[in-house]
Amino acid sequence: MGRWLLGPVAAVTEAWGELRVHRTRVVLSLVGVFLAVFAMTTITAAGNMGRQMMLESTERSSGRAATLQVSASPMTAPTTAQSAETAVRAMREAAERHEITWSGFVSQGSGQMTVRFPSGAQLVTFSAVDPNYGTMHRALTDEGRFLDAGDDAAYSPRLVVNEAFADLLGGFDERVPTTVALGGDRPVTATLVGVMEVPYSDPELPAAYVLNSAAQAWGLIDPAMSGPPTLELWVPDADAEALVAVLQSELESSLPGYYVSAYRSDAGEALGVVDLVLAYGVRGVGVFALVLGGIGVLNVGLVTVRQRIREIGVRRSFGATGGRVFFAVLLESVAATFVAGVLAVGASVLLVSNFPLEAVLPVGTALQDVPPFPVSAAVEGLLAATAVGALAGIVPATMAVRAKVIDAIRY
Repeated sequence: MGRWLLGPVAAVTEAWGELRVHRTRVVLSLVGVFLAVFAMTTITAAGNMGRQMMLESTERSSGRAATLQVSASPMTAPTTAQSAETAVRAMREAAERHEITWSGFVSQGSGQMTVRFPSGAQLVTFSAVDPNYGTMHRALTDEGRFLDAGDDAAYSPRLVVNEAFADLLGGFDERVPTTVALGGDRPVTATLVGVMEVPYSDPELPAAYVLNSAAQAWGLIDPAMSGPPTLELWVPDADAEALVAVLQSELESSLPGYYVSAYRSDAGEALGVVDLVLAYGVRGVGVFALVLGGIGVLNVGLVTVRQRIREIGVRRSFGATGGRVFFAVLLESVAATFVAGVLAVGASVLLVSNFPLEAVLPVGTALQDVPPFPVSAAVEGLLAATAVGALAGIVPATMAVRAKVIDAIRY
């Protein structure tokens, strides 16, 4: 076993020694490879962060992958409190029957209620949601918190409002409860618990979230004015298509005379297209840069072999086989590009891990789940650098083997 290892170890040691002798030329030739691998791995990591930012942004408005929306309304009559309750009961039973953990009813920006601001009463757009909405939509507040299940037991409605709403009350402070009166003839005092952007609403106009349970208990939103109830369900991506068809069929059977709509609302499929564009775009740029770096390694290898042709001839005359010479020259190129790849990946990891994201993210944007440095990008970078070294070393190695011993010694 030791004899089998002796040859490869000797070849690697010899290749490393030659790299040290010609280190200036090698370093210059490897600049292109270093920059190519650094760019490829860094852009891949940055692409992952960009994708995560797009993912979280779309999830806040349309839900996580995969989010289904199901609604039901009478075909021949307007929605009433009784017809809405019938549809809600049927949809809730369907969610329980399929053991869907994450679900909740939502009326996104379809309700209005009177809010008595210090400057005067006005109608404000409200979105009524269930406690699961915060998790299903990655609700990220600028101040305070989002609504949760504990707010069901509160003695007054809890609100999450946008900045325009909070400004009409003189601002928001977590340490001092901010309250506002809701309703017309029989007003109720509500308490603000958070401030955030409300999707599907004009940021210049006040808007707010309220729990469905609070809206029903305090009579804040008229079902006839808020439209048919909509149930959101967060299900496994692989089950989404089948569940849409099953829910559509089941609810049409259990709700005769109702128009039933079931569809997938998240942007998972669109993000898949973005992934392909990023993947092929990054790889295309990386391959082009690596080819340019490989040409530099090839040129230096050719020059080095010509300068060492006499040395190669002497070694061949003392019994060095053609295979030994071939692999020695080839390993010089492979070892050099591998080291360049390791340095490039290390530099990329340091840059990405310590980069201040808040300096480049748009104002009001934050990443809840910052993706780690992609191991696949580091592996791809090292493999690409090694492959370039192998391809760039084949020509010089072949030239060294084909050199005739007598001619090489006389060179």
